[in-house]
Amino acid sequence: MRFLVDQNLSPLLADELRVAGHDVAHTAELDLAMEEDSVVMQRARDEQRVLISADTDFGTLLASTGAPQPSLLLLRLRSPRPAAALAAVLLANLGAVADDLEAGAIVVLEDERVRVRRLPLR
Repeated sequence: MRFLVDQNLSPLLADELRVAGHDVAHTAELDLAMEEDSVVMQRARDEQRVLISADTDFGTLLASTGAPQPSLLLLRLRSPRPAAALAAVLLANLGAVADDLEAGAIVVLEDERVRVRRLPLR
């Protein structure tokens, strides 16, 4: 799967996902770290990448625009975790939500559940 990891998550998460065989870019690698959320989202859309973030503003942006892409994987875990632990949680749940992400969705990974909302939001 193709991912774009947002600036609020460690570049080490991108490294962990690459090791697992995914095509991953981090906003810092693409000189997007200081860009507006709309620019980051457009880059993910243009490159057909799933945006991984802990920033709920991306969900709001998707809702306000009614866009069917890009998919958003929102990490809403209570305790801070090192990149390897975040990658493990993400990868453990990826199989269950891969079809949703491919089709266009917001997937929220929480400590005790996974929520999926298909795009576009209405």
